[in-house]
Amino acid sequence: MKRVDDFRLRFGNNEYVPIMVGGMGVDISTSELALEAARLGGIGHISDAMVEDVSDRRFDTSFVKEKTKLYKFNINNMDKAVVQFDLGRLAEAQRLHVGRTMEAKQGPGLIFVNCMEKLTMNGPKETLRVRLNAALDAGVDGITLSAGLHFGSFALMADHPRFRDAKLGIIVSSVRALQIFLRKNAKLDRLPDYVIVEGPLAGGHLGFGMDWAEYDLHTIVAEILAYLKAEQLDIPLIAAGGIFTGSDAVSFLEAGCAGVQVATRFTIARECGLPDKVKQEYIKATEDDIIVNGISPTGYPMRMLKNTPAIGSGIRPGCESYGYLLDATGNCAYINAYNREVVAHPDEKNIVVMDKTCLCTHMRNFNCWTCGHYTYRLKDTTHKMPNGEYQLLSAEHVFKDYQFSVNNAIALPEKEF
Repeated sequence: MKRVDDFRLRFGNNEYVPIMVGGMGVDISTSELALEAARLGGIGHISDAMVEDVSDRRFDTSFVKEKTKLYKFNINNMDKAVVQFDLGRLAEAQRLHVGRTMEAKQGPGLIFVNCMEKLTMNGPKETLRVRLNAALDAGVDGITLSAGLHFGSFALMADHPRFRDAKLGIIVSSVRALQIFLRKNAKLDRLPDYVIVEGPLAGGHLGFGMDWAEYDLHTIVAEILAYLKAEQLDIPLIAAGGIFTGSDAVSFLEAGCAGVQVATRFTIARECGLPDKVKQEYIKATEDDIIVNGISPTGYPMRMLKNTPAIGSGIRPGCESYGYLLDATGNCAYINAYNREVVAHPDEKNIVVMDKTCLCTHMRNFNCWTCGHYTYRLKDTTHKMPNGEYQLLSAEHVFKDYQFSVNNAIALPEKEF
């Protein structure tokens, strides 16, 4: 019986443990979590979602305060088109977050940053260009392009001196999406260094419609592997979404994948950025508690716990402070839904919005409990304590369980009580 440790992910002449920890935002995949993955010889992701807020929390900067002060006059205005990001401050925040993480890196592994195209920030091209290039400036080992098709993202980095040096990858959920990406970027003569194939059981935003249950990761992986072979493209494929045990991972490695990306089991690691009380909600969840809905303003379906506080919340849009999902015209689906309910219930103090949520504010406050399909199995990975809560794990324990386990076994941690 093979283990994950019997395989290696190869980039050029370098080899890594074929385990990536996914980039969960906002600061759920913390620097500490990514650094542990790199120390252990794998690849860790941080996320640049709401990076100015992350910088304020970590480095005592005041990007959000300054932006709020600048646009305070617009808080009660339904039209948010005036709210813009200062590109210099955005670059500074990105360089701080990525740079400090890289400075702390130890061990043989790599640190990547996850960059979502759907963070349109009332200037989709300009703000994404800044985020990508500032991450390269800060010395990041690689960039994973996520939450979007990213047809023009390589071009936004093409003039950077590290464009052909850093590892650049793309997340796709179909062979067609990969084909279009490669065709759109052919003139740059720069293939992605890796492709993450994310299936329908992943956490957070999904690259599928509400018919997600009709798709299967093994099938999609097989289709993409066949396409790469037919086109004679030597691009490492990373499987992601619903890979809960080391044996699950081995099934993809034996099928031809170069590695796996995992995240759900790390949500209850001490290094994860979720508050401990939220981690307990994840562990206690049953299969019936996990739903896929359409409340994200991005238009993508999103998997979460059904008791997530963001569902039904009618808080005032916080775009003057955040505004990460404002499109190129300064619009957001939550703003429209909120304004609709305000007009329909002019005398109500507490507005209820069921169809969309203010994703920026709720993710910032850890009140949007996105999760993977197998979150309900987390209770099987740890111990229940006498007080009814569950023991949290170390990232090293989870990583090594993936790396060395066989027969779908899950190693429990030593009891701490």
